[in-house]
Amino acid sequence: MILFLLAYLGGALTIVSPCILPVLPFVFARADQPFARSGLPLLLGMAITFAGVATLAVVGGGWVVQANAYGRVAALVVLGLFGLLLLFPSLADRATRPLVALGARLSQNTAGPARSTFLSSLLLGVATGLLWAPCAGPVLGLLLTGAALQGASAQTSLLLLAYALGAATSLALALLVGGRVFAAMKRSIRAGEWLRRGLGAAVLAGVIAIGFGLDTGLLTRLSLASTARFEQSLLDRLHPEGAMPKAMPGADALADKGPFPSLAGATGWMNSPPLTAEGLRGKVVLIDFWTYSCINCLRTLPYVKAWDAKYRDKGLVVIGVHTPEFAFERDPANVRKAIADLGIPYPVALDNRYAIWRGFDNQYWPAHYFIDAKGRVRAARFGEGHYAESERIIQRLIAENGGAVGTMDAVEVAATGVGEAESARKDRSPETYVGYARAANFVSPGGFVRDARHDYVLPALTQRNDWALGGAWVVGGEHAVSAAPGARIAFRFRGRDLHLVLGAADAKAPVRFRVTIDGKAPGADHGLDVDAAGNGVVTGQRLYQLVRQQGPRERSFQIEFQDPGVQAFAFTFG
Repeated sequence: MILFLLAYLGGALTIVSPCILPVLPFVFARADQPFARSGLPLLLGMAITFAGVATLAVVGGGWVVQANAYGRVAALVVLGLFGLLLLFPSLADRATRPLVALGARLSQNTAGPARSTFLSSLLLGVATGLLWAPCAGPVLGLLLTGAALQGASAQTSLLLLAYALGAATSLALALLVGGRVFAAMKRSIRAGEWLRRGLGAAVLAGVIAIGFGLDTGLLTRLSLASTARFEQSLLDRLHPEGAMPKAMPGADALADKGPFPSLAGATGWMNSPPLTAEGLRGKVVLIDFWTYSCINCLRTLPYVKAWDAKYRDKGLVVIGVHTPEFAFERDPANVRKAIADLGIPYPVALDNRYAIWRGFDNQYWPAHYFIDAKGRVRAARFGEGHYAESERIIQRLIAENGGAVGTMDAVEVAATGVGEAESARKDRSPETYVGYARAANFVSPGGFVRDARHDYVLPALTQRNDWALGGAWVVGGEHAVSAAPGARIAFRFRGRDLHLVLGAADAKAPVRFRVTIDGKAPGADHGLDVDAAGNGVVTGQRLYQLVRQQGPRERSFQIEFQDPGVQAFAFTFG
């Protein structure tokens, strides 16, 4: 209800924007006619048209993320044209001239009260709505981010309609006040033109940057990404990160926890055509919520793959639901590569809009939900561990369905590399984010300089879990980007393993780095992505294992990037 109210109020405030001026003459032309027959249908037509245009924008945002090369070019062309229209008013006048002429013709044809009809006023509202939509679009995009996270749906359309009705209400009030409002708006037109041209220049700069690959993945981040501060705060409020449950009920507690939530919200499927809850009746289903840069998910993955191999012929269907944490994990190409690299054979649903996540009311990576052959959720397990117990649940549900599970022994998994089980010691360093939105224990003098280049000083680290930056960085809410060669990160950690989620701002320009432990080359303690001398290269957006010791110890870690443009997201430990 609060979101609907905000949408309505945001629409009501649209009238203060100078670019609403092209709409106002058509509105005021109806001021002397009966409101129910003339003004009301005009405003209704505008509201419906605008809601439709904005809904297409939301749907289009999701399409851009998954667009192939031709779709990407088409999107850039459209964005470029939009930028030119904003930058050059003369072009905008020519482009909108047919709509303006239509509005004027409709206005003249219905000038007399006797000739004014509901339908003609409605058509006039449709025409003026098409003029109005580009003006209010940027404001709407920010206000309705919460709706965009859910994707195109009935609720999203209702929110868009609430926004449009709010704007129609303010214009209805303008009908009562008349020309005085129009005169006040005209006084602000000069500032509005400069604002319009500034927006146009910014759009064209973005198109050029994307076209030359200067900011890889920008379209993905702009479309439904959770990386913007506003979006991330909404996501955190909807799904706060609570403490992982310490104890779970035993395998004998297989209560009916409700129906199998819908899978219809998936934005794509890999290794399978789209699956539905209804189509999976008669099968035992294991839902695995994961994301490919999550170390806990990667350590659970060998067991999930083993269960799929052992019980697929006995009636088990494993479905991985890939719900991204970082923007780059929303790119289907990145997920497809991760699935191939990890050797995942079972179906994977892409949950970029968190629709399936919300359907299960999930809050954790990884999370396993066990569903019986009747389509009822019977158990859930969160985090790593309790593998034998989870397998007993699978066996019981298969037996309930009349299947023969054979040996009751649990699968034996000898995972290596990143997938190797975490160390037994629980006093290891915690997951630590590099972006300022969720960072902790950052000790560089002066703290973060947000969203701007800054030369950080690397202090001595004396306390466990302290970390700092050195050299030139631009720190954003989600991650930090190195702005010059020689940028460094230092961390005083305890653990067997140290991982860091990294990416390259330019996918075509790998970033070289060198790791030291206690000021020396790691030698035998190097991770999978580092050699004994400490050298490595960032070639893609993923989790990198930088340290693998024989046992958990407290050490001083430092990584120096020899090239600019690295993206650093989060540390995890094992």
